[in-house]
Amino acid sequence: MQVVKFVNKFRARIFLNEDLMVKKENRYFLLNKKHKKLKGLITKDFFYAGLYLGKVRNKRFFPSFNLLKMIAEKRSNKVIVDKKTEWLFICGRDVFKRGIIKVVGSGRKGDYTLVLNTHRECLGFGRILHDLNKMEDKDAVAVKNVLDIGDFLRREKGQP
Repeated sequence: MQVVKFVNKFRARIFLNEDLMVKKENRYFLLNKKHKKLKGLITKDFFYAGLYLGKVRNKRFFPSFNLLKMIAEKRSNKVIVDKKTEWLFICGRDVFKRGIIKVVGSGRKGDYTLVLNTHRECLGFGRILHDLNKMEDKDAVAVKNVLDIGDFLRREKGQP
């Protein structure tokens, strides 16, 4: 399942009960155990059910921030960034090595990582460009921004 494959990219240890997942076209939702009975009652034309996990577009999974928050709460690849880097990341910028306060998880080149602020709030995620524990150049890009919480606002800015 696309959602589970995405979660595994972060080396995360979370359990998503596929019996509680509902798919509507290209969107995935997670029901809680109390509402498991609803799964049988949901019709094909429902709009929203439970917790939105994300959608598949062009065979690629795009997560919701609900899902990223779930991953962030568990053991997974994460970088915690300073205030300046937090702001730049939200504005769509990549993460430079000098802005990383702490690395949790592998920190290996090619892995995906969540980007968190000092309050442990998930700001989005990116792809690690260099082994973080071996990087010496603090002015080099360490994490390529893939998705951040400012994305929605930047997309809306172009709307009339």
